[in-house]
Amino acid sequence: MDRSDNASSCSVWRGRRPHSTSRNFMHENRETSETPAAKPGGRSAGEGSGHTTRAHVPEESHSGVVPMNHSNKDTRSSAESGEGRPLIKENVRQPNTYPTQSGDRVSQGLAGVRKAARENKEMRFTALLHHLTVDLLRESFYSLKRKAAPGVDGVTWPEYESGLENRLVDLHGRVHRGAYRALPSRRVYIQKEDGRQRPLGVAALEDKIVQQAVVTILNQIYEEDFLGFSYGFRPGRSQHDALDALSYALLKKKVNYIMDADIRGFFDNLDKSWMIQFMEHRVADPRILRLIRKWLKAGVMEEGQWSEPQTGTAQGSVISPLLANVYLHYSFDLWVNVWRKKRAQGEVVVIRYADDSIAGFQYETDADRFLENLRERLTKFGLELHPDKTRRIEFGRFAEENRKRRGEGKPETFDFLGFTHISGKNSLGRFMVRRTTIRKRMRSKLRQIQQQLHQRMHDPVPRTGRWLQSIVQGHFNYYAVPGNLKSLGMFRDRVLALWWRTLRRRSQKHRISWTRILALAQRWLPPPSTLHPFPDARFAAIHLR
Repeated sequence: MDRSDNASSCSVWRGRRPHSTSRNFMHENRETSETPAAKPGGRSAGEGSGHTTRAHVPEESHSGVVPMNHSNKDTRSSAESGEGRPLIKENVRQPNTYPTQSGDRVSQGLAGVRKAARENKEMRFTALLHHLTVDLLRESFYSLKRKAAPGVDGVTWPEYESGLENRLVDLHGRVHRGAYRALPSRRVYIQKEDGRQRPLGVAALEDKIVQQAVVTILNQIYEEDFLGFSYGFRPGRSQHDALDALSYALLKKKVNYIMDADIRGFFDNLDKSWMIQFMEHRVADPRILRLIRKWLKAGVMEEGQWSEPQTGTAQGSVISPLLANVYLHYSFDLWVNVWRKKRAQGEVVVIRYADDSIAGFQYETDADRFLENLRERLTKFGLELHPDKTRRIEFGRFAEENRKRRGEGKPETFDFLGFTHISGKNSLGRFMVRRTTIRKRMRSKLRQIQQQLHQRMHDPVPRTGRWLQSIVQGHFNYYAVPGNLKSLGMFRDRVLALWWRTLRRRSQKHRISWTRILALAQRWLPPPSTLHPFPDARFAAIHLR
């Protein structure tokens, strides 16, 4: 089918479908169709009535024309393709798959969704649920962690794998009939670095599967919308990408002041009504929106008591990182992108990873004005900055010289994504950003290792050695950046001391010597070494100009 046929087929009114279609037309992804021309003096066929993606961003134009698209195959009206209708047979299977930038494979239909989202930033997608197929549910199931804790249903991954195909077909049918019901998340708590407890929600296994499938579908849209300085929980991006971008900005950009902004209890205070409004900027399929509402209203189960918080989403669920990114995309990212272009007097750089963000400013007046405007902006969406953790500091290439000229001490440090960032100099006397492991983060990890070593006290030495090897190597894989060898060595020495103490306690007669423990360390614990390249070099290599 050529483009003219595709364009003409999209001009059919929302309530009608052509009565005769070929099989190729049935499998065609309708989100890739061109936007129909508007009728003079009226609204074009298939045009949505919602807000544009910039509706809540000041100083941006607001267009009332939002093209909408239809489902990829049906001889009935759109009104009949709701949740309560049986699924069309041809929609069950997707055609060939294509690799994405992150290495994952998506169906041809999802590739069309991404293409349409890239070409039309104002498009609202009215037909998305038919992309949720049995094949996608199967891929979603196998992408989950095998040993994850069960939710309130008590079903584990190995148990669900037994009779998997029948279970997925049944789940697929319930989702498309509207019979799927989201279960409450099981409330658990983990220890934070400051001693407090962070509440998490463990979703039921089927909820995880459906959420993962919906995330795969929606990522095709939002990965084309999210801005470049957003790094958290996105395909093909990691914490080190955000850290590299920050280091590069501090070295190459005109940054003299750092704003370390911390949103207080973001996942607990996220406004559900705003969340749905933000989703509706791009998603107009009522069945997808209904699924998201179900997860937001599912509540939590704690000690046998069910409760539904008025705000927030369960942190730890599969869908929560995407919802958080969408929420912050509209409430923070788009706004700050406009602010730095139209209101700032100097250069402004921003790095955001989930709800943690760092902003760099050339001028102090811009930093102070930004903080004031940001507080007002977040208040509108039910959020607030933590008064004790949000601060502005002088940091950058010339910060040390400027403070020395004023008779002040060295520049303050700030923490971001597990590293303490320190103003320093290299062997040539030039400015560089030194990064070391956050001490509180290291102490917290060592306490966990100590507790687990106590539980493994009577395990065979080789078994404990292999376990500690994986722990130390995993720590090095993240923290082994240039300039952090001292912290790596300290971590390894502390782990070794904890192991020695544990081995000495399990026998009063045969105390293990320090010489013996050094031999075990050489056998099992990897030596510290730098595993990551310099951040500015890696960032420049990835972002070729």
